[in-house]
Amino acid sequence: MYSPKVMQHFSNPQNVGEIPDADGVGEVGNPVCGDLMTIYIKVKDNKLSDIKFKTFGCAAAIATSSIITTMAKGMTLEDAVKISRNDVAKELGGLPPQKMHCSNLAADALKLAIENYRRKLQGLPPRTGVTEGEEEHAEDGASCPPEEHK
Repeated sequence: MYSPKVMQHFSNPQNVGEIPDADGVGEVGNPVCGDLMTIYIKVKDNKLSDIKFKTFGCAAAIATSSIITTMAKGMTLEDAVKISRNDVAKELGGLPPQKMHCSNLAADALKLAIENYRRKLQGLPPRTGVTEGEEEHAEDGASCPPEEHK
């Protein structure tokens, strides 16, 4: 079901944790589904100097969180914001179709962290990407079987 690289990042996730004085934070997910993801970034000279994550979710959600931190670290903000769900899935050696939404969550959390960093520079309040309800999965036909979250 999962590629060896997904299992590697699920079993030994990289960059787990929180950055207390983060320059930007992106929190996305759906408590009904059970996948909640937060990405913390530090920015220096327009590059991501540090990036960490905290994720509550399935194996794919944890693996996508881990891989996007390794992909984005050291990138300029302009390059990092271009990382797509397909880039994340490809870097992991693919994901089952019903788990593609997890790669979307990781890409969305990173984009939101960068957006909130830019909003902070402008003196604007941060945005959240946390939604409630099951409509999120209706868009891509994905599902999170409850038994996987136990």
